[in-house]
Amino acid sequence: MKILFAAPENAWGGFLGLLRSKIPNHGFEATGRFGVDSLAGADVLIPTMGLITKEILMTRDRLRLIQQCGSGLESVDVPAAKKMGIKVANVPTDISGNADSVAELAIYLMIGISRKVHEAAARLKKGLMGEPQGMALRGRSVGIVGLGGIGRALVQRLKPFGVKILGIKRSNPKEAGDALGLDWAGGPEHLHEMLGKSDYVVLCLPVTPQSLNLMDWEAFGSMKPGSFLINVSRGGLVNREALAHALSKDLIAGAGLDVFWEEPPDPEDPIFRQNIITTPHIAGCTDDSMRGIVAGVAENIRRIERGEEPLNAQ
Repeated sequence: MKILFAAPENAWGGFLGLLRSKIPNHGFEATGRFGVDSLAGADVLIPTMGLITKEILMTRDRLRLIQQCGSGLESVDVPAAKKMGIKVANVPTDISGNADSVAELAIYLMIGISRKVHEAAARLKKGLMGEPQGMALRGRSVGIVGLGGIGRALVQRLKPFGVKILGIKRSNPKEAGDALGLDWAGGPEHLHEMLGKSDYVVLCLPVTPQSLNLMDWEAFGSMKPGSFLINVSRGGLVNREALAHALSKDLIAGAGLDVFWEEPPDPEDPIFRQNIITTPHIAGCTDDSMRGIVAGVAENIRRIERGEEPLNAQ
């Protein structure tokens, strides 16, 4: 079978090479960018961040599976694919090691923005020692929006820091809060209440029609003065203009971003002159996560080859 990888050859830490080593009897092609023009000749598509519309799907002639190398399928027209008889599957974060890796990066961003690591590098270059003064996590409140695999992994890792943990969950928030030992839990209708209580707000939920631009002007206006936003989920959760306004008007103290409103973002965007630290969408890009994701993707390709139903089909 031919497997089409909608990304540069070496994207995601050499994911495609790892996959080749697992299933070497198949043909592989990388588009060279995060997108695809035609699906002709492809049996399996790995969409990565590419926008897979109904129009693109119409170009297929033998496509059998759209298999995401991770969990996010918001860029794929899943209903259209299903109508065309194309299987769509992902690799959930909590079975691949991805959730653990993303949670680790969320904490890195929290500490980095609190300890002013970008300023610290500049001070050291100038020979200035003992500054800047940062902010400790202990005793602060962390509000987690989304208590799926990533949110749960983050809760587990945050507890030793001595923080108060709050959470928002779409369904059964009280049960989830009790099970995770949270200090407070609420549903989506309580988001603004949680924003006002949190020193850090960490986004750990997928983009859906309901969550698109979740962090808008009103949401930033509800955040606690001096607080920080951390986004390790999807850029579409945050309205760029609202974030820029909140930063420039000191409605919040800063942000740590692994994902953006467009990817890659414009490095000359003036928003990056604000108090932001960034990473290039690498939260799940670790050796442990890649091993788990490659194993999941390879297994589903084998299943399709055998005429079986893929795991984690949508």
